[in-house]
Amino acid sequence: MKRLAVISDIHGNRWALEAVLDDIDRQGVSEVVNLGDVLYGPLDPLGTAEILMPRHFATVSGNEDRLVTASSEPLSPTLDFVRVQLRQTHIEWLLSFEKTLSVGEILAFHGTPTTDSDYLLWEIRPLGATPRSPEDLLAVLRNLPCSLVLCGHDHVPRTMRLADGRTVVDPGSVGLPAYTDDLPYPHSMATGTPHARYSIVTLTDRGWLVADRAVPYDWDAAASAALKNGRPDWARWLSSGKARA
Repeated sequence: MKRLAVISDIHGNRWALEAVLDDIDRQGVSEVVNLGDVLYGPLDPLGTAEILMPRHFATVSGNEDRLVTASSEPLSPTLDFVRVQLRQTHIEWLLSFEKTLSVGEILAFHGTPTTDSDYLLWEIRPLGATPRSPEDLLAVLRNLPCSLVLCGHDHVPRTMRLADGRTVVDPGSVGLPAYTDDLPYPHSMATGTPHARYSIVTLTDRGWLVADRAVPYDWDAAASAALKNGRPDWARWLSSGKARA
């Protein structure tokens, strides 16, 4: 994998996914890594699955992929909306995702190397989200044999070059540019625009070259679907890219 597209956090947004895949094709990239949280959301989980399954992208499991397949978890309206649409083939596909992916010099996971529900590049404190320091990242990634680390979960594109020469890339979210969360403390994450996000990484003689992509698509259609399916908060996030009004 000398050149690949990195996608993450599609969240059932078929409209954004179609635009991103078209852009990847236009860029001439054939290898794609998917960092998880694929179907969960009040949008079009079935349509998203039908697009992705035949493509056989290397995919790691996100925390929301785990919730979709965990029948013992209490249902929320949005989780129930997703589950009732999926057939057994879709569930088996989600269950086939690995927790981490290691190919050559590349290590990929959804959240951190040890959990899919924590941020790698951010610390959540009582006053909100704070970027994690390079020193803290080095401690988390110590003894992991890789030159490129791929992570998602926080939905905000960010690249960090570490003192040991490694590159950490978060491509942002294909399908949800902003959100709020209450755990472990109330916080919000946002890109500020409604574009679908992904990254292209290329191995050069000087290391990994990272190009972040912001792709326009019909976000009004996605927002309308979210509103129809009982999530005005998602509709606002999708149409504005802002977590709070």
